[in-house]
Amino acid sequence: MREGGRGPSIWDTFSHTPGKTYHGDTGDVADDFYHLYPRDIDLMKDIGLKTFRFSIAWTRIFPNGAGRPNQPGIDFYNRLVDALLASGIQPYCTLFHWDLPQALQDAGGWENRDTAKAFADYAAFTAGVLSDRVKHFMTMNEMRSFIELGYRQGVHAPGLKLDAQRVAQLNHYVVLAHGMSVQAIRAHAKPGTKVGIADNAQATTPVIETPEHIEAARRAMREQNASFLTVVEEGRYTDLYLEGLGASAPKFSVEEMAIIKSPMDFVGINIYQPAYVRADESAQGYAVIDPPISSPHMYSPWLYVGPEALYWAPKLVTEIWKIKELYITENGASSADVIAPDGHVYDSDRVMYLRNYLTQLHRAVAEGVPVKGYFLWSLLDNFEWADGYSKRFGITYVDFETQKRAQKSSAAFYKEVIRDNRVK
Repeated sequence: MREGGRGPSIWDTFSHTPGKTYHGDTGDVADDFYHLYPRDIDLMKDIGLKTFRFSIAWTRIFPNGAGRPNQPGIDFYNRLVDALLASGIQPYCTLFHWDLPQALQDAGGWENRDTAKAFADYAAFTAGVLSDRVKHFMTMNEMRSFIELGYRQGVHAPGLKLDAQRVAQLNHYVVLAHGMSVQAIRAHAKPGTKVGIADNAQATTPVIETPEHIEAARRAMREQNASFLTVVEEGRYTDLYLEGLGASAPKFSVEEMAIIKSPMDFVGINIYQPAYVRADESAQGYAVIDPPISSPHMYSPWLYVGPEALYWAPKLVTEIWKIKELYITENGASSADVIAPDGHVYDSDRVMYLRNYLTQLHRAVAEGVPVKGYFLWSLLDNFEWADGYSKRFGITYVDFETQKRAQKSSAAFYKEVIRDNRVK
């Protein structure tokens, strides 16, 4: 959707390429939040939300990724932020959610180190405009996802299948872009602005809660996230990661690693499923268990159900890196939502999922894990990337033909959780 001067992103190009998305679905209109956000803020108020996490479209601010900013795009986000605050809802802003400007991809995309600089410039400008009202900025959403799916497997935009060396170097420039943007935001945002990330750290979870398997899960948290959250927190790649890549390891400088380690004010983690881990006698000291075909999962085949992931991931991340402020920036489930004859959507499976996961999150908080907030994915059904509109994650049903909204059973459940501040 090019309205308001938005430029094309790699997802516009990818979704309009035949055969790339389910039934050729595109995000041109999706749930039309651009026009309907006042109605959706009313939905938030009815549910009782006190915070709302949203993403900025880079190409709304800089249609070509850099250069002259686009005033209509800036005006839209100003209106959105003002409307949220007027409704008593605090905005939490994510600066990059996979929609790289096509003009930058044409110049090499994340394989080009200059893209990291362009991202930092965009982050600096946007935070400078919004940080008088927005106090929490996340640099990127799910580095692992857009790198692995978009540049190694080719099933997401831009649809590339690069070799190990090119992926590792690209990965390095992505985490460098994160570090550069942290520094840029600090230099241009208003005092008191907090900077973090929304990372889908692999949620290493002990297969059985015994000392040896717990220790294996702790080791696995560092190694399974070596080129993502680990390097961002530690400013170094683990020895096992570099040894595993061998000649394909990325090239980097001491100065770049110091930038990557730029201190954050908080860490956000997106948790959907566990990566079950057992102890073994290997050099790394653990093995990740492949889920049996009988493992329960939600409508998305990849979304295996393991509520304890929402206990172990926050706990281990906090213990390993001494995190003082942690957010669950995504957690939720897809469901084969069907409108019943009475007009309601009885998504009992999603309610089950949320009840069990939130119970495990409560367990973590009760033990002192510093979780400061939880964001359910998602408020609305929306365009789910290559899955198009075939998978629904919202607690609000969207009729994509009429744009009508209807709260599901999960919305009623979540409303009760917020009101009573407990899980029933």
